[in-house]
Formats: sequence, structure tokens, C-alpha cells
Amino acid sequence: MVKSSPHAHLSRRERQIMDVIYRLGKAGVAEVLERLPDPPSYSAVRAMLRILEEKGHLRHEQDGPRYVYLATLPHDTARESALKHLLRTFFNNSTETAVAALLDLKGDELSERELDRLSALIDHARQSGEDS
Repeated sequence: MVKSSPHAHLSRRERQIMDVIYRLGKAGVAEVLERLPDPPSYSAVRAMLRILEEKGHLRHEQDGPRYVYLATLPHDTARESALKHLLRTFFNNSTETAVAALLDLKGDELSERELDRLSALIDHARQSGEDS
């Protein structure tokens, strides 16, 4: 099995499959197939799962007569990797610019609780910066 970095390029369909696996925790071909938008054939999904396994993104376990697929990276690790890639690619590594873009999105009204949490995170970041 050839392992690649968590930053390896994934096609749109591979990302959709990984999203399903992360949402469900583990899934067989049929579960993935029924959750994909405009799904390809069963054999195409099975082939893409095998490719994702070869790339090191998935592993499989035997569950009776079928394989179930699980992500090799914990969800938190994959999320952090994706966010770092997003920051580098679209925001010139600027957390401030990324957060401002998120806050500027239309239709995303933040609750008082969410605003308080963000404020607390900012305060914590300020304190951590002062300690350095």
C-alpha cells in the first residue's frame, strides 16, 4: 500500500466519498453509493474506495462478506490539515482574513452564544500571544 500525505490532491468525487466516510465513521460500498450526489455505478464507487485506500486515505475491515471502509486519519487531524491548506491556498496564510471572510458570508447569522465563544477564543489567542 502506497501512503501519501494528508495533503494529497483528491478529486471532487473522492472528497465526496471521504465526506461520507467521515460522516458515518465507517461504510460499505452501498452506504457510500446511496449518499453520493448523482452517484456513479456500484463498481465505480468500489474502485474509488480501493484507490482511496491505495492513496492511504482509507483502510478496510471485513464485516461478514463485505468490506467496510474507515478513514486512516482521525477527523480532527483531517480537518486541521484541510484548514491549513485552505489558509495557504486562498487566504495567504492569514487567519484574520479567513475569519473575516467567514463572518462576511451572507445568511450565516451567529447566535449570542456563538459570538461569546468566538470572543473567548480571541481572548485566549491574545493571552497566548502575550505569553510568548
